[in-house]
Amino acid sequence: MKFEGIYTPAVTPLDDSGQIDRKAFAAVLESLIEAGVHGIIVGGSTGEYYAQTSQERFDLASYAKDVLGGRTHLIVGTGATRTEDSVEYAKAAKEIGADAILVSSPPYALPTERENAIHALTVDRAANLPIMLYNYPARMGIMMGEEYFSRVSKSKNVIAIKESSGDMGNLHLLARKFPHISLSCGWDDQALEFFAWGARSWVCAGSNFLPREHVALYEACVIEKNFDKGRAIMAAMLPLMDFLECGKFVQSIKHGCEIIGLRTGSVRAPLRPLNSEEKRTLQTVVSTLKRTVGQITSGANRHA
Repeated sequence: MKFEGIYTPAVTPLDDSGQIDRKAFAAVLESLIEAGVHGIIVGGSTGEYYAQTSQERFDLASYAKDVLGGRTHLIVGTGATRTEDSVEYAKAAKEIGADAILVSSPPYALPTERENAIHALTVDRAANLPIMLYNYPARMGIMMGEEYFSRVSKSKNVIAIKESSGDMGNLHLLARKFPHISLSCGWDDQALEFFAWGARSWVCAGSNFLPREHVALYEACVIEKNFDKGRAIMAAMLPLMDFLECGKFVQSIKHGCEIIGLRTGSVRAPLRPLNSEEKRTLQTVVSTLKRTVGQITSGANRHA
């Protein structure tokens, strides 16, 4: 499997009682397929996996596989504090026929790089599926670094990494010393830089509700290799990325879905939904972004 294109960490819609809304979830998946994303991740932080029971996570991944029906890649998140739990999520992903798994660092535990590598390789052995690593020290508390990559890259299954440290030095390390681990942008406002350094995929939560605009940036930089066009699209997207980092990330992604007509419901505790002013601001940001990117991709701003 090659990770190329836009991979959407899908939101998990909830009904009025706070339970997972399967019909609305299927609608989210169908909208992403229709928009031409290249893969869907279930069980990521955007999907609120941390607020779900193990059974809910098993059921949601299995249901996603049924809905997708092989029309696009399914990647299943295995994030958990206990290695034993991550192993069970990996085994379940294998059982339902997922295309790959997402392997992160165990949050809160603060393992050393060696311990973290052993964690990843233990999960790998349980599933024997293609792996996208997920480096997100802001949430997990630790950084995947050179010792970690040296150890885990010995597995043929470790083929990509969602690099979300925000540290450009780690991007350079991966590009120079571990080119066999495909780079995937996991820090949205650095997408242009990732593509310049050879990344061929982008895991972007905003593609839940602006999939075509995210695909447009990928195509400009990776397919067309037109970085002038890419810079223009990126400039139009930066206000959205700034808004998403306001401290209410998942809430913003879910409301973005509501703006385009998808039913997602609220978020699970301890999170709370956006307030009225935040919703209005996001609406304005989305409208401006869609209009501007539409002009760029139609050729109106080809000299921008």
